Amino acid sequence: MRAGQDRVKGVNGMIRTGLIAACWLVTCVAWAQDDLLDGGLLEGGLLEESEAASDGDLLGDSGGLLDGGDDLLDDSGGLLDGDLLSGEPPAAATTEAVEAADVSPADDDRLTADEIHRALFEEAEYPSANTCGSCHPRQYEQWAVSQHAYAQISPVYMAMQRTINAQTSSTNGDFCIRCHTQVGMNKGESPFISNLDRHPASSEGITCVVCHRLSQPYGKVSGRVALETGDLTAPVYGPTDGEVLQATIDSSGGTLTPDPDKSGRKIHGEVRSFEYIGESGFCGVCHDVNLFNGFRLEEAFSDYKQSPAAENGVSCQDCHMGKVQGKDAGYEVGPAAQIGSETTPPRKLTNHFFAGPDYSIVHPGIFPHNIEATKLATPRDWLLFDHEAGWGTDAFEDTVSDDYEFPERWRAIDDRYDARAILDDQFERLAWAREKRLEVLRNGFGLGEIEVTRQTAEQLRFAVDVKNIMDGHSVPTGFDAERVIWLHVVVRDAGGQVLMESGDLDPNGDVRDSHSIYVHNGDLPLDKQLFNMQSRFVTRNVRGGEREQVLTVNYSVDALPFIRPSTSSTILTGQPAGARKHRQVLSPGATRTAKYRAPLNGKGPYSVEVELKAAMVPVNLIAEIQHVGFDYGMSPRDVADGVVAGHEVIWARKTTIGGANVAQTEVQ
Repeated sequence: MRAGQDRVKGVNGMIRTGLIAACWLVTCVAWAQDDLLDGGLLEGGLLEESEAASDGDLLGDSGGLLDGGDDLLDDSGGLLDGDLLSGEPPAAATTEAVEAADVSPADDDRLTADEIHRALFEEAEYPSANTCGSCHPRQYEQWAVSQHAYAQISPVYMAMQRTINAQTSSTNGDFCIRCHTQVGMNKGESPFISNLDRHPASSEGITCVVCHRLSQPYGKVSGRVALETGDLTAPVYGPTDGEVLQATIDSSGGTLTPDPDKSGRKIHGEVRSFEYIGESGFCGVCHDVNLFNGFRLEEAFSDYKQSPAAENGVSCQDCHMGKVQGKDAGYEVGPAAQIGSETTPPRKLTNHFFAGPDYSIVHPGIFPHNIEATKLATPRDWLLFDHEAGWGTDAFEDTVSDDYEFPERWRAIDDRYDARAILDDQFERLAWAREKRLEVLRNGFGLGEIEVTRQTAEQLRFAVDVKNIMDGHSVPTGFDAERVIWLHVVVRDAGGQVLMESGDLDPNGDVRDSHSIYVHNGDLPLDKQLFNMQSRFVTRNVRGGEREQVLTVNYSVDALPFIRPSTSSTILTGQPAGARKHRQVLSPGATRTAKYRAPLNGKGPYSVEVELKAAMVPVNLIAEIQHVGFDYGMSPRDVADGVVAGHEVIWARKTTIGGANVAQTEVQ
């Protein structure tokens, strides 16, 4: 605990009254010239524990914003997301169906947490993925631990979109959230409410109906889609027609029915062929994010369209829904559905895991989606289950004192043991997901051998290549301005003394670049040899010139900032006038060489260790968005620790150097 407190140092998260309001991207007014990291929000360090929240400080360890009042993280309602994962990933518990419950709205037309919990499978408009999983267990098992399933749950993303709306007088609207929960936006949910208050299918993010209740080829619309509504018996859309479905219904002897008013096991009434779902353009609906003022925030699909893979007819699905994550290695073959003990005829199977660089940092009782976890407790109850203290283990339960205070929901020892059994499955599933995340990263990035370019008695010079080893798009891609891909390099003498280190982390978990609060405050030196592939947002200043910023937000002197359309044609200029993104990515097949110098002390032989590492976001982003609070009652420190814990070593190399002898080894 002490180590975590020391590592994550803090700032006063309070934004002072009178701080110049921020405006999104390109506003027609002039930009203030104050440095983003100068005073105010980032003053002193990140997440200082001594800055208590009791006096209204927006940063406390208690997590939520505006504790005790009406806030963005209101604690009523229920999340009740998702289901279990079994089969190809580590098996979880059974996928038995849960019967729907009759629920009546409260007097104020708002369901209580228990009512929402009982209504989990009451899906007149948008069936839950849990229901789909009863007949499609393989696809469900993969999806339930995927980044599509995590898309809306992520507390980092939720705080980002709240921050952007807070700084643009809410004129950014649902621009961010509509790619993360199409169900929620189709239902008209507020972008500001906690996930604990959302409809169950809304909290499932990119859930089954988001793709299989879409009937129109929208193109690049940044998630603005209209889903067809209906219960489980309503038509669905897929790559094939309904011939197999109809044969399955006909052969069931009446046990399967597409009629919602008849008794029997309910099933889709129709499968409509939608060829677009198998084309790369289908992915471009959300994976090209173009703001309405012309700013190109994410360009994964556009990047792909210009790639050798696209020219050769390789689709997004071929690399991201096949046998291997991130590689065109063909597809599995097997039954697409299992109804009771019967399976449908074998056919091409697509993988629904979609590995990416993100990872879960929330309580394991909430994610991955797990039907047994949902049946045992509400998400709010899971947040009270202290798995880190050992609840539900023999080591804890055999020694716990009789006067130990448990929350009401977890007072029964049997419930704690049941919860622990579920969490053990969850940890296995998260470990499996981490392996697949590493698989997709390794199929995108390559690390060359360490090459000594010069060696004297006083100095060693060496270089190493970082490569894009695939041909589908640049790496990193997507939200590349928040993807940290860097080299950690250490040179040691024979006694283990560190002679040079680059790519090490400051106490917050950031690399020592210009966005590190410790570097900005002069507490640590700038890492002048740092190799970092994170792209940068650059915005205009009020008196000319540009500056880097963590978020794509311009500080405006306007009293009421809001998003404005561009005053010039961005089709002609290629980008808005007030902001741009300085890309640091590698195009397909490209290589970039990192060069280093290290002092020598005559105590060889020397070792050189190089690691290519990945983080889903920099910790300095947490400092930028902490003032709006994080979902699930997480504190900024909780979020920062979770981000750092997920850092991944993609590739590693080690070389021993002594005189003219160089021995090269690779660490997997």
